[in-house]
Amino acid sequence: MNKQPEITANIAAPMSVFERYLTVWVLLCIVIGIAVGQWLPGTFQIIGRMEIAHVNLPVGLLIWIMIIPMLVKVDFHALGEVRQHIKGIGVTLFVNWMVKPFSMALLAWLFIRHWFAPYLPSDQLDSYVAGLILLAAAPCTAMVFVWSRLTAGDPLFTLSQVALNDSIMIIAFAPLVGLLLGISAIAVPWDTLLTSVVLYILIPVVLAQAWRQSLLTKGQAAFDAAMERISPWSITALLATLVLLFAFQGEAILSQPLVIGLLAIPILIQVFFNSGLAYWLNRTVGEKHNIACPSALIGASNFFELAVAAAISLFGFHSGAALATVVGVLIEVPAMLLVVSVVNNSKKWYECK
Repeated sequence: MNKQPEITANIAAPMSVFERYLTVWVLLCIVIGIAVGQWLPGTFQIIGRMEIAHVNLPVGLLIWIMIIPMLVKVDFHALGEVRQHIKGIGVTLFVNWMVKPFSMALLAWLFIRHWFAPYLPSDQLDSYVAGLILLAAAPCTAMVFVWSRLTAGDPLFTLSQVALNDSIMIIAFAPLVGLLLGISAIAVPWDTLLTSVVLYILIPVVLAQAWRQSLLTKGQAAFDAAMERISPWSITALLATLVLLFAFQGEAILSQPLVIGLLAIPILIQVFFNSGLAYWLNRTVGEKHNIACPSALIGASNFFELAVAAAISLFGFHSGAALATVVGVLIEVPAMLLVVSVVNNSKKWYECK
């Protein structure tokens, strides 16, 4: 019983410099990736061919380095805390699994296939829609601890909803993505989709939890020290992946730079809609403010590392799907900091009945 608060305090640490300025690093990766892609096209063609069963090996390794350190922080024993705030958990599950993916599919259909279609490459429209669906079907895992910390959210509730979402994602990600791609009239490569789930969800969860238990047997101090050492791995691997991706996407971006801005619009609408809906629903059902905040924030943010990995595996480096998921990375921090500011400044309204 004494161990849990120490662990939750650790995972709820303030934002690092890398996390706070993630948008800046992503912009730099865009510039660097496009530049080296134009300078060394042959090198990146070789990297692009290094794959087995549609899985690019360099990217697969980087994705594991991204995801596993994040999953080490997740304590699945926290699932026992779910019953303590059943209404808040209910709101979280409803928004994350019943509203968010379907609302994004609708937004993608409206914006990408209709309103913005004349301004986007016609051969990539389906791919952009697929990327947005992948982004919305992966609820946030690691960064929600940061957002919760910035709003004084309940750390045990935050941990329990992350553990529950990750448990559901193992089972529901592939069927949900397959359903929404099918509804959107996009061919579903089921073998690659299921392979992505095994490689980027199931195996990392198993490895991360084994690593976690090994560290905890050495004591809390060893666990905290290991978390401090491995935390930069995720961001570093993410940035390396983005350089690779933009090296392949350089031609498309240089020819149509407006694409990134257009893809950002439905993502931003989805962030603000889902966070506002979850926040309002928690108030309606009578949950406390420190429960409503992490519940709203997890509904607004995404497990973009998984989305990027799945998009590259399913559709390739050159695809609009990969680019769409990266736009999600680009706007994640500024958009979520705005949501954090709104929920912090509306506390009096929330608690006024």
